Amino acid sequence: MIRTIALLSVMVSAVPATAQDWVPMTGDDIRAALTDAKINYPDGWQTFQADGRTLYAVGGESWGRWRVTEDKYCSQWPPSQHWECFDMERGPGRGVRFVSSGGELYEGVFPEEPGEPQE
Repeated sequence: MIRTIALLSVMVSAVPATAQDWVPMTGDDIRAALTDAKINYPDGWQTFQADGRTLYAVGGESWGRWRVTEDKYCSQWPPSQHWECFDMERGPGRGVRFVSSGGELYEGVFPEEPGEPQE
């Protein structure tokens, strides 16, 4: 289970934003925001390649797979064959968060606006 949500390993405990600050993302929004993008987390980062591979780095590197299913971000972390899916929301500034089926919130930030070239 830990590897399934490795990209979401840290729940941000900063001052919470109000619900109206977060906007649900559609499948097209998720795909556009994540393809060839990077998200920074408090303790690491993650990249999302257009071919469906994802690299999560915190104290080491872990390769997985990502895809969009309907309006959800889904990930798979070998050796598991299980795909776990999350709702996604855009927040203030460059904020993004993943919402598990159990309601846990995991936040990160895009270092650039989605669609900008990555360095």
